[in-house]
Amino acid sequence: MLNVKTGLIQCDEARATPGYRIFSPLGALNTFIINMAGEVVHSWDLPFEPGNYGYLLPNGNMLSAVRTPDGPRGLPAKGGLMQERDWDGKVLWEFQDDLQHHDFRRCKNGNTLYLRWELLKEESEKRIQGGLAGSEHDDGIWGDVIREIEADGTVVWEWRAEDCEEMYSFPINPMCPRHEWCHANSITQLNNGDVLINFRYNHLMAIIDRKTKEFKWHLCDYAYGQQHSVYMMENGNIMFFANGANVLGVGPEAGSRVIELNPESKQAVWQYAGKPSFSFFSWFISNAERLASGNTSILEGIKGRLFEVTPEGKIVWEYISPHVVTNEHPMYTGANCMFRSYYYTPDSIEIAGRLPANPW
Repeated sequence: MLNVKTGLIQCDEARATPGYRIFSPLGALNTFIINMAGEVVHSWDLPFEPGNYGYLLPNGNMLSAVRTPDGPRGLPAKGGLMQERDWDGKVLWEFQDDLQHHDFRRCKNGNTLYLRWELLKEESEKRIQGGLAGSEHDDGIWGDVIREIEADGTVVWEWRAEDCEEMYSFPINPMCPRHEWCHANSITQLNNGDVLINFRYNHLMAIIDRKTKEFKWHLCDYAYGQQHSVYMMENGNIMFFANGANVLGVGPEAGSRVIELNPESKQAVWQYAGKPSFSFFSWFISNAERLASGNTSILEGIKGRLFEVTPEGKIVWEYISPHVVTNEHPMYTGANCMFRSYYYTPDSIEIAGRLPANPW
């Protein structure tokens, strides 16, 4: 049954981790920060709808992307304009690339790492296996590129799926369209400069060696039903949101899972699933992150549902976004979806002094 209640649903103050969460309702023109009571305590107005989310930098500014009108038609999760805004909304930095999509991350050296599309060469298109026959984009097949740029837009490092020989060993899911290859949806730069990336259409997550631009680690497992928000935890394990279904909502699982994976054994060391399994299910978007308390903050994106679970899987805090899109939108009218959300402690360098020390 669909949730009819929104806002704060439940809170165990003794076991929930005090803090704030940031999210951008898809299809709307805002980014919000909420406290533990589910109250909006800060917000930014966006010039266009999110291209997909925003998060706080160590200086307290927000880095986000919004959708520009130009670029490939019909491809999902487009951005195009990345912006850094201060707490009051003033734009301090921006860079426009109409081919930017899904993810973008500020590097420790101050550069920005982001995903973009690029049309594949005809000879490369012929090598791509899988996908729905005849479902190519009108332009051809769009491939994934990672770029690291300096503040003025100068490209200092670049990786192309088209140039990575290993990529051709991983076919597109047979039910996914061939309009893009490989539908990367998350990137993070590791401490040594390597890049952890996730390719949804290929059921593939990989670590790209910064120097050789080859895979130094990878995992392809159809049992996850494709995945989102793959990141490396402080303990060296990898956490991700296993959607349980492909882009058409069809997959091997009747529900989603959050998985902590040991990259050496490639086995799950912790996971969360719904009981029954179909009670927790977002076939696209969504993320999760481990908190310092040992609890895990989870976003079930399709339902706009944020919640926190203990290591044993007990829900100790739960919130459902009341921010429903009311304007005419081709996908999100009447929905409260979120792509990704992040948690911050009251004394974190991102929040400290900007919001009350008591987030209740």
